[in-house]
Amino acid sequence: MTGNVRLQELAVNESGFVFDPHTGLTYTANETARYVIEQMKAGSAVENIVEGIKAEFEADGRDVYRHVLEFIHNLQEQGLSSLEAPVE
Repeated sequence: MTGNVRLQELAVNESGFVFDPHTGLTYTANETARYVIEQMKAGSAVENIVEGIKAEFEADGRDVYRHVLEFIHNLQEQGLSSLEAPVE
């Protein structure tokens, strides 16, 4: 099973509870992490996710891009995503 399928099947609620039905593992996600997961599930490109975070959370600077890439990398390490994020 690919990471993108697993990402699509994650159950995410508004309080930040994330459940992976394939492993039974649970995670806690803050508001920004939930936003990234939902955008990835919708098929948004990394650049669009970054711009959305800047607008939605009034964030500024290159740190947003770096943090999004780090989060995507963490999802990849957990086997939850196979999205190819650009290397900074």
